[in-house]
Amino acid sequence: MTYLLLSAAFLLVAVVVAALGWRRAPRGHGRAVALSALVLVALTIAFDSIMIAAGLFDYADTHISGVRLGLAPIEDLAYPIAGVLLLSGLWNLMGGAADADD
Repeated sequence: MTYLLLSAAFLLVAVVVAALGWRRAPRGHGRAVALSALVLVALTIAFDSIMIAAGLFDYADTHISGVRLGLAPIEDLAYPIAGVLLLSGLWNLMGGAADADD
């Protein structure tokens, strides 16, 4: 199994949960999610590149697409994006915005 296929499975679940929670999202939610995802992607690229350059780990070329940002394979970016989508979707589904006002 390639990392791209594994990442797609995580992203699919996260997108479904985020879509279900979108109706209950407060105003400005989309901007907050996009900004959070952008920051996490930038940090992932930076720190993965540092750790790969230091020799802490690497990826087998047979399991990645070959597209890299810095030294990090593009597949690594799926996890922070999925995390932001999944957590924000769950927060909205559980009534997080309503509970925050209490």
